[in-house]
Amino acid sequence: MSIDSQAGRLPDEHSLANIPRLVSRYYSERPDPSDPGQQVAFGTSGHRGSSLKTSFNEWHILATTQAICEYREAQGVDGPLFIGMDTHALSEPAFCSALEVLAANGVETRIDAGCDETGGEVGYTPTPAISNAILVYNQGRSGGLADGIVITPSHNPPGDGGFKYNPTNGGPADTNVTKWIQERANELLAGGLEGVRRIGYAEALKAPTTQRFDYIESYVGGLDKVIDMAAIRDSGLRFGVDPLGGAGVHYWPRIAAKYELPLEVISTTVDPTFRFMRVDWDGKIRMDCSSPHAMAGLIENKDRFDVSFACDTDHDRHGIVARSTGLLNPNHYLAVAIEYLFTHRPNWGDKAAIGKTLVSSSMIDYVAQGLGRDVVEVPVGFKWFVDGLIEGSLGFGGEESAGASFLTLDGKPWSTDKDGIILGLLAAEITAVTGKDPGERYQALTERFGAPVYERVDAPADREQKARLGKLSPEQVSADTLAGHPITRKLTEAPGNGAAIGGLKVVTDAGWFAARPSGTEDVYKIYAESFEGEAHLKRIQQEAKALVDEVLAG
Repeated sequence: MSIDSQAGRLPDEHSLANIPRLVSRYYSERPDPSDPGQQVAFGTSGHRGSSLKTSFNEWHILATTQAICEYREAQGVDGPLFIGMDTHALSEPAFCSALEVLAANGVETRIDAGCDETGGEVGYTPTPAISNAILVYNQGRSGGLADGIVITPSHNPPGDGGFKYNPTNGGPADTNVTKWIQERANELLAGGLEGVRRIGYAEALKAPTTQRFDYIESYVGGLDKVIDMAAIRDSGLRFGVDPLGGAGVHYWPRIAAKYELPLEVISTTVDPTFRFMRVDWDGKIRMDCSSPHAMAGLIENKDRFDVSFACDTDHDRHGIVARSTGLLNPNHYLAVAIEYLFTHRPNWGDKAAIGKTLVSSSMIDYVAQGLGRDVVEVPVGFKWFVDGLIEGSLGFGGEESAGASFLTLDGKPWSTDKDGIILGLLAAEITAVTGKDPGERYQALTERFGAPVYERVDAPADREQKARLGKLSPEQVSADTLAGHPITRKLTEAPGNGAAIGGLKVVTDAGWFAARPSGTEDVYKIYAESFEGEAHLKRIQQEAKALVDEVLAG
């Protein structure tokens, strides 16, 4: 992976997204239903694309929303639908299109109530606030259950849009659900939207089925059930948060005020060009709070705070900056969070396990062994943790891409989608309670368990190449060794649930690699970890890349 010369710097003015063009193309372009690149396609987390590539346009959203309405009816889901959007430029047009269809179909829809900062207009809603609202509403109900739609492409560049469905369990929809919605949406596209019910936006806003809902109060008001706010408040420390211009910009000031936290909200700027972001490794603007390039601004200010943190655009991911070490690798923080939570949440029960994706660090396994807790290793995708969090069989579920959630203080589900807000606040709690920041806590873990070296490498890959990579099989690895060590396992299914991983993981006693296509961008990913240091990690990466190059070459 070559690093762009502008990585970590503010973007050039000429490279910013042209917002008027982006929005006009949303309405003016019509997708070609016969072109796979212009069809509705649910990846790891919903349908994503750009209006400039005719992969995220009005027709996509009208068709997908109608498909969701029909899916709800087929499944007997007749409670309210909670819907929210992030701050990407295409999110608000998509919100308008979706509401037009939901109202026409008679779906009771809960939209953001607005606040002073938005002048009463519909505001922005973090992904975890949607998930939490669904869970709170459905608690104790057997019928009339709620579900939701989240309009976000997560941390993707400013020109992208995203649209995903969360069913009644509050988490990301499973593949059998998204397959149904995707296929029906593409049928509607092919039929020229015949069968799509729709009314005007002004009429949809006034429809009796459209109801204002105070997402901010609902979510913020319950945070003391999942985080020890008193410990943070009384710590005498100083914390900072940067919403990165995302959906939580109006949440953080309320959190700080309600719980009297020593928390500085560094910026509440919302700008769909995201011109305030430092550019990522490839020169693109990407609100990736786990990237040292995108997070360069917060890292430069690390000494102002005992701990600071940021979230991506829909606030389902976290980035933690410790005064002691700077930006934590997401895997390092997951290990720290797990070690702390399972020793400071006595009401979780002795059987609550730890959920991890199979591309997450083996340090988590070492920590779990030290805690005497089971590990459930699953493919990439937070949907695999949903049932465990609802049942309480998982106390924590986390992904290497800096997404995680965990139970409330009394062992109940809080969010069955990723929640960057509580992971940021947890970093403050850890520092307040233990007197050591997460960077120092991780150093202590390495003294106990060793210091594995981990890195993820991204590289460009088109749709066809990603499809080939997703079908990698153990038979395509003819070697018996990896970086000088005997191969002990070649996995195409996750050990925790037997589900296909959409790629391949190769394991030795000294390290491992996994290769898989991205479900959200036109890149592929190689994850690798060594227990023998940087030089050994490079050998693993070189051999893994040679295998992937061979596959991509056809």
